[in-house]
Amino acid sequence: MNDETVKERLMECATEMLATRPREAVALRALATAAGTSTTAVYSLFGGKDGLIGEVRNRAVAGLFQEVSAVPTSEDPLADLYALAAAYRRWGREHGHLYTVLFGGVQSFDPSGAVGTSDPIRPLLTAIDRAVTGSVLAGEPTFIALSLWVTLHGLVTLELAGAFDAATAEATFRRRRLPFRQLTNARVGCLESALGPVGLHVVPCPHRRALPPRTSGANDGQRDSADQ
Repeated sequence: MNDETVKERLMECATEMLATRPREAVALRALATAAGTSTTAVYSLFGGKDGLIGEVRNRAVAGLFQEVSAVPTSEDPLADLYALAAAYRRWGREHGHLYTVLFGGVQSFDPSGAVGTSDPIRPLLTAIDRAVTGSVLAGEPTFIALSLWVTLHGLVTLELAGAFDAATAEATFRRRRLPFRQLTNARVGCLESALGPVGLHVVPCPHRRALPPRTSGANDGQRDSADQ
């Protein structure tokens, strides 16, 4: 086998092992054996185990960035947010091992850190910035992005774990589209909505009439049914 073939096999084996066991449990000799080569190849091609893991991480980051950055930009930042969410979910489902490696401890996250030009979160932040600048959303963009990511990551992780069948997973994701629709309508109807637990709300209309407080009674069941 030539070096490129060996390199690719090592990366494939490392990706699978890192996705299915703790990083410290991935032994270099076992990894090399699974790839049909020797530990010498790991050192000569990657400089060692850490270098190999770094290359797997880089592949995951580049793949996710390529997927989300391919989403076209429209005049509607909220529609773009939903399209980015769909692209994120699609990549995670199609590259389950890389997704698990990327968000399973190989990559650390610092919400206060600088965002690189090839960071997968950049397209999301760009869309959020446009929404905030246009007074469609209010809040700190980084925390809005974290709120969206928490929701998406939870769904994708549960899908990869087999917690949902395909129909349930798809229905769940489509139901998560409702807040985006509410946000879009908010520009006309001045509705409020939330996409997650951190820092996201629609700028309220100053002329909006307050809703009367809800009281318990016989209509509770009907209201609950309508909310579902």
